[in-house]
Amino acid sequence: MLKEILSDLLKQAIAKAQENGKLPIVPLPDIVIERPQKTEHGDYASSISLKLARAIGTNPMAIAKEIAACIPATAEIGAVSVAPPGFINFTLSKTWLACQVDNILKAANSYGNITYGAGKKVQIEFVSVNPTGPLHIGHGRGAILGSALANALSAAGFNVEKEYYVNDAGTQIDTFYRSLWARYQQQFEVKVDVPTDGYVGAYMIDVAKEIIVEQGDRFMKLPEKEAIAALGKIGLEKMIGKIRADLETLRVTFDVWFSEKSLYANGQYATAMKLLRDAGYLTEKEGATWFVSTALGESKDNVVIRSDGTPTYFAADIAYHYNKLVERKFDQVIDIWGADHAGHVSRMKAVLTALGLDPERLDVILGQMVTLRRGGELVKISKRSGEIITLQELVEEVGADACRFFFLCRSADSQMDFDMELAKKQSSDNPVYYVQYAHARISSILKLAKEHGIDYSQGDVSLLCHDPEQNLIRKMITLPEMIEVIAKTLEPHHLTYYAQDLATVFHAFYKDCRVMPSQKSTAPVTDEEMAVTKARLKLVEAAQTVLGRTLNLMGMTAPDKM
Repeated sequence: MLKEILSDLLKQAIAKAQENGKLPIVPLPDIVIERPQKTEHGDYASSISLKLARAIGTNPMAIAKEIAACIPATAEIGAVSVAPPGFINFTLSKTWLACQVDNILKAANSYGNITYGAGKKVQIEFVSVNPTGPLHIGHGRGAILGSALANALSAAGFNVEKEYYVNDAGTQIDTFYRSLWARYQQQFEVKVDVPTDGYVGAYMIDVAKEIIVEQGDRFMKLPEKEAIAALGKIGLEKMIGKIRADLETLRVTFDVWFSEKSLYANGQYATAMKLLRDAGYLTEKEGATWFVSTALGESKDNVVIRSDGTPTYFAADIAYHYNKLVERKFDQVIDIWGADHAGHVSRMKAVLTALGLDPERLDVILGQMVTLRRGGELVKISKRSGEIITLQELVEEVGADACRFFFLCRSADSQMDFDMELAKKQSSDNPVYYVQYAHARISSILKLAKEHGIDYSQGDVSLLCHDPEQNLIRKMITLPEMIEVIAKTLEPHHLTYYAQDLATVFHAFYKDCRVMPSQKSTAPVTDEEMAVTKARLKLVEAAQTVLGRTLNLMGMTAPDKM
């Protein structure tokens, strides 16, 4: 990437300045290449002279000048300058920038891909909602975050696997089974109440009725225990199927649907507990089994096996991460959890240490709450009463593209407002419409060129030397850098800002630079004018490639018309 090229040039220049006796030989600090806040300072800048000044004891401006003098001429660099208090600034060559249009068109849909991940095996586990109810809008945020992050990490060169952890064991499943049994009986006019700790939402009645259509009253003829187990299993499968279908409407898919039950059936739970016990990290007290978290710096110990012998959620998670990191050998595991799991992060890190694993192999992203609005009006949601705005209802009202963009437009650690009215608005006020309109406008331009029989495949990109053209190219070539930033920070929300910026720069270019010859003019188009048209059509197609790729990484459609 370009930043790496500039970093290498600085290293070589510093080495040359030291070899020539212009700079003393000192350990070389890390070289960071950044983008200046002001465009008059160039396209890239480095503060390496300021870092070296602390070791050398010389004015950083003097150091910067010596380094700049040793930077050789390259195709990429148009100019090198020095600015107070000691920055080295790089301005890209106009000729080199123009040539990037051909490189983008050659790369096509792979443009932006980098090798940063070097094929490392990464697993992203997200959504993983208990299959006891429909997905609501809060789950949608985690779904989009995980989906877009997986896309970006794949583009960054990682081998990514997406996983949904199905909590199909434990007390919440037993409660779901008993709640469904009550709703099923009620359809046959049996006077029975839903358990006090049960699931009371209307969706449970719908599931019961659906099963009756398919199975009739056969469960009424079975012993209660047998009926609850059989009925519950069918209901659970239906809930998982509904969750899968709802996610697919958002274009969220998974490579693996992992069953919690399998951790017990396949021995991972027993193995993980034995490892912790043998290492001295489990203790018995108060009738339960505890993980001695305090031995690893935690403020309190944590129960892994209750006094009745049943494993806790924490115990299942221990076995699950043992399976991911040891048995399936993922180099890195990324978990996307809700904000209510914040206290769970440090103890999971502690238990990995106890298992002899590097806790840095686990990254946890905590998604904050979502507030739903219709314009200025707050939409109230009550999960306890069962009155919720489901994810399916939201997608039906505003569309999958709007859901994906809006859920992605804030960092995971920020609470967000989702304005349903804005998401449906067809104007530049709506960022989804604004970005997709740019792609549609590009498509219409290229369609018009085709209708007029203009073959621009041999267009001369060296003609793209005007500021609006160059500014558009400058923005396009930063997509690989954006993907690297996301790979390093695990923050895919940067894509939404990049998409808006790219659309803005394109609209500015289109306003200032005529692409197609005027349809109103009666004068023939000169060879010079047609040459510029062909070069600009190439630029427009390159912009379509980059904007389309960005929309694809966000999981959105790239419309040809609006």
